[in-house]
Amino acid sequence: MKVFPMPSFSLLENPAAAPATPYGADQAAVLNAEGLAEARAVISGWPGYAPTPLIEMPGLARMTGVASIYYKDESQRFDLKSFKPLGGAYAVARLLLTEVPALAGVASVRADDLLAGTYAEACRQITVTAATDGNHGRAVAWGARMFGCTCVIFINEAVSTGRERAIAGFGATVRRNPGSFDDAVRTARATALAQGWHVVPDTSLGTSGPSPRHVTQGYAVMAAEAIEQLGDTGPPTHLFVQAGVGGMAAASCAEFWRTYGTQKPMVILVEPENAACWFASLGAGEPVAVTGDLDSLMGGLACGEISRLAWSILRTGADAAMKLTDEPAAHAMRALADGTFGDAPLVAGESGVAGLAGLLAAAGDATARRTLNLNETARIMLFGTEGATDPETYTDIVGRSPEAVAS
Repeated sequence: MKVFPMPSFSLLENPAAAPATPYGADQAAVLNAEGLAEARAVISGWPGYAPTPLIEMPGLARMTGVASIYYKDESQRFDLKSFKPLGGAYAVARLLLTEVPALAGVASVRADDLLAGTYAEACRQITVTAATDGNHGRAVAWGARMFGCTCVIFINEAVSTGRERAIAGFGATVRRNPGSFDDAVRTARATALAQGWHVVPDTSLGTSGPSPRHVTQGYAVMAAEAIEQLGDTGPPTHLFVQAGVGGMAAASCAEFWRTYGTQKPMVILVEPENAACWFASLGAGEPVAVTGDLDSLMGGLACGEISRLAWSILRTGADAAMKLTDEPAAHAMRALADGTFGDAPLVAGESGVAGLAGLLAAAGDATARRTLNLNETARIMLFGTEGATDPETYTDIVGRSPEAVAS
């Protein structure tokens, strides 16, 4: 195992990485073609669904000395400004498809029935809950409003009031919980058990039921769209992907792995320095909880415990992990907004730029470039997983409002 500490980041080579291994039965038990087809069938039927754009960034590629860079822009997904509805709202739909028939006295329910309000009375009897740093809670609340069930969301004490208001704007009851995101996860689970509610988490500690898998499977729709949009350009060589609990990273890794087999891209997980649970877990060869002050500018990634579901895929599917200080993320936000690379300006939030921040940090360091094979033939895939989900915070960091950047 090799760890390379740099001024603003550290890089870890995953000792368990198995880049020449095909996508196997253990991984397919979590995410598979059938699950993806089900998710796409449901999600594509929602009002406003459309694949988000895949943007080629030749200016950034020239600046970083690689062949090409593609950026999947999730800033306008269902007007929630993040990829999260693909997971949270989809898991709410799957939960209702399971629970509503018994309440409504019918044999089965279709996804179209939920949208049409056919079983509105049964849906109103169901309460869903989740813990969130912001975007997952908005996605669950948005899905609950769309399908007509009750929603209670737990946020931790570091979540901004802007994000709290956004969740409440979708009709959810929001409860602020002392401590970290992981503390809020535990409170949501305990409260649901006591109240007879249904937890829709984006992480799994091994006892969360099917919802975390549905959340992760929904995220894979984003990766599947990107692969189709790449067309015949061939597989990327690198995927720099942000990892909080790991659901989105696992979904992206799995879809590229399923599609390209042993030609899958090198997967580099990027995390905040204070909450680098994947960095610690891959280094230890087993899930490790990170404790202490987890606060970070990249609040959506400020998690101390990995998802065990994601571990099934990333334990061998991830090739490396990076932990960053906050400044590279802030720099990446400003650089995208200013068009510093020579590409068109883009609006991207603090957590959504982590993959780009990791790429920029690695590209600027000779040891990291050599370790990750970042050379003139490298083809990079990035997921810009959120826009300005907290406009006030975005404006403070970038110095302009998201509207001013987009105009």
